[in-house]
Amino acid sequence: MSSCAARMPQASPSSSPEPGTRRRVAIIGMPNTGKSTFFNRLTGASARIGNWPGVTVDLLSARLIVGDSVVEVVDLPGIYDMRGFSDDEAVVREFLTQNPVDLVALVVNAVQIERQLHIALQIKALGLPAVLFVNMKDEADQMGIRIQTDVLSQKLGMPVVAISAKLGQGMNQVIPVFQQGLAKSGPVQVPDSAFGALPEDSLLRAQTAALAQAAVDVPALASDKLSNRIDHWLLHPWLGLPLFFGILFLLFEAVYLLGAPLQDGVDFVQGWLKSDVLTPLLSWAPPLLSGFLLDGLWDGLATVATFVPIIIIFFLFMAVVEDTGYFSRAAYLMDAFMARMGLDGRSFVMILMGFGCNVPALMGTRVMRSRKLRLLTMLIIPFSLCSARLQVFLFLTTILFTGKQAPLVLFSLYFLSVFTAVVTAFIFKSQFKDREPFVLELPPYRLPTFRMLWLRAWQEARHFLVRATKFITLGVALVWAMTHLPPGVTVAGAESLAGMVGNFFEPVLSPIGIDGQMAIALIFGFVAKEIVVGSLAVIYGMEGDALNQQIAQSMDWVQCYSFMIFTLVYTPCLSTVATLLAESKSRAYTAFAVAWPLLLAWVASFVFYKGARALGFRSFLPTHQWGWAGVGGTAVASELPVCLGLFPHPPQVGRGQYLQILSSFTGNLSFGVGSDVKFTGMV
Repeated sequence: MSSCAARMPQASPSSSPEPGTRRRVAIIGMPNTGKSTFFNRLTGASARIGNWPGVTVDLLSARLIVGDSVVEVVDLPGIYDMRGFSDDEAVVREFLTQNPVDLVALVVNAVQIERQLHIALQIKALGLPAVLFVNMKDEADQMGIRIQTDVLSQKLGMPVVAISAKLGQGMNQVIPVFQQGLAKSGPVQVPDSAFGALPEDSLLRAQTAALAQAAVDVPALASDKLSNRIDHWLLHPWLGLPLFFGILFLLFEAVYLLGAPLQDGVDFVQGWLKSDVLTPLLSWAPPLLSGFLLDGLWDGLATVATFVPIIIIFFLFMAVVEDTGYFSRAAYLMDAFMARMGLDGRSFVMILMGFGCNVPALMGTRVMRSRKLRLLTMLIIPFSLCSARLQVFLFLTTILFTGKQAPLVLFSLYFLSVFTAVVTAFIFKSQFKDREPFVLELPPYRLPTFRMLWLRAWQEARHFLVRATKFITLGVALVWAMTHLPPGVTVAGAESLAGMVGNFFEPVLSPIGIDGQMAIALIFGFVAKEIVVGSLAVIYGMEGDALNQQIAQSMDWVQCYSFMIFTLVYTPCLSTVATLLAESKSRAYTAFAVAWPLLLAWVASFVFYKGARALGFRSFLPTHQWGWAGVGGTAVASELPVCLGLFPHPPQVGRGQYLQILSSFTGNLSFGVGSDVKFTGMV
């Protein structure tokens, strides 16, 4: 090894920097080594996205105080080899050649260390100062795997620390080891020629085997019997996929069950703040200014903020599914089916990642070495039901569907999300033919810690809130201006700017049941889907229950579902479009990736809307007097998904007949009606 390293060009460190100088630590490791968990445990919630010289993508980084130095810790993409051909491996090489590094933190999986030590040998051959962190020591201990870190350190010539980033074991040694390593090294920049002179694979395999034999003791029966027993059912040829979709459905049920009370609490607090605090504070302001601040910015942002608890709960459960190792199983289950679409299991994993946000899922396609496979996968990822679309659907399903129906509706949208992606892949697979083999590592099942789950969920919520302060604030302000200008017009009326835009798109959108007001929300949804809910609050000038009732009166469940189909499928947000352009480096491909979903969204909504109407599904808007606790007044019952399409015209029915018909669609009803029901119109 030493002779080979001597023949190849190595990076030469500069002189040691002065105290107080900013230093840089790069975290490197294979996928599924817990590298991101290590980064999150080390940095907490202080990570940020940054651009780096010579690197065409954004990388996650955070700043730490190590001794008397400020250290920039950069989380590089997961790689399998320093000479690999995937985009992620190219990113790592570009970073090391373009940016000086003071120390490399190499993270390996203790359970599979004998297959990962070759990266440590490559880093040593490049002349990079490094520290080896053997992660998941808790799992290795359970399986009887013994790793002699002192022997490994002596053989590699670098410090070796055994840790469990998930449990926090050994993490107290990280900063001291960083401090010792940084004291001995200066910034190092790797020359391009060094990667081409790395040791041959045969030599690396021999050296890795020698290291493992000297320092790693793996018992003959080190298999995880519990994982095998679970996989017997979850990877069953017939039961695997039904169990997977059943788990997703239970996840949606739990989100509604736990999130609804929290959402109501946030809504109550916001209503109190507006009526008892903000309105008196702004009593001095002119009507135009107070209307903009209260009915525009506050109503829009407050309506969006009510979904933060649900988003946190959703991603808590998604983190459980992912961190337990189940997502890899889902990719394995779907590989045979995806192969018929010209894709593989990794594409399905990217779709699942897109449920959080389409942008990181698009960036995750760098692990695919085939450009054609990557382009086809990037084409279908924007169909994933991301967290921004999720809040729109949670908002509408809560209004127009019952608690029992809402999870089913949401589940159907997730199913439609995957279905449209599969259809798109099937149509265009001949244009993106690929023959790259699919290799997937199934990690053992793991029990995630609550701290790591909370960090994951909070990062998603924080990402959502950051977008809210940028896109949503600007979006709701523009919507308010369009609904109130020119001065003196009826709010959101036909004479307003919003009304003019809505009337312009009405011939295109009215065949799918979308009126002018909802069209405005769709247009601003192209900027960011988070704006859709906030824009509805501004368009109608309401929030809370008043907004819910207004929307329930303005559309029935068929129109609502058609609107949700269009929102799910149509052109992704600007951030996704920008990422598509950056990753594909093709304007023509990006234009096609924007136009195709728009066309497909209109066709899908048209087929559903016209089909539902042809089958006779219509909702009437009955009014009645509520008859308990002395509550009087007219209330609208159309927020229940009542499908009375059996009647082509409003029938003349009495109270008993109507409740009998109503209960046949909604089950047993627990409220009383004090007067006969009368129909006031038909949608």
